[in-house]
Amino acid sequence: MDMYAELILDHSKHPQHAGLREPFDAQVHHVNTSCGDEITLRVKLADAAAGPEAVVEDISYDAIGCSISVASASVLAGEVIGHPLAEAIGTRDAMRHMLTSRGQDAGDEEVIGDGVAFAGVSRYPARVKCALLAWTAFTDALARSGADLGAAAGTGQ
Repeated sequence: MDMYAELILDHSKHPQHAGLREPFDAQVHHVNTSCGDEITLRVKLADAAAGPEAVVEDISYDAIGCSISVASASVLAGEVIGHPLAEAIGTRDAMRHMLTSRGQDAGDEEVIGDGVAFAGVSRYPARVKCALLAWTAFTDALARSGADLGAAAGTGQ
């Protein structure tokens, strides 16, 4: 088994920041209709009024599904908690680009950290939705939190 597959399995078996916690600014529930994977995700921002400088204070989630979707939620939490909103959006965008590249983008470990383990997933369109589920929920939760995503996206990595 290659190192990346082991990393995905490790995140799946020992997900970081799993479990729904309070306080939170927004909660969303997303379902991957093609396979049935589900995630309930909560986001907490420190000083949401600070716009792009707001910090992602916490991501908590309850994920039910395949190892790819659970591991992706774990990686999401590990890569964005404690980071400014603009940086978190840059990480999300880099992850989305890699996952939708059909193998053309190997990912930048400096930007997406353990997310590079999912580069091979991009060659399997049915699995891309699994890997993107948590990241899509994160985007939705940020929008519902009242965060200024437009300003934050403009200053991302």
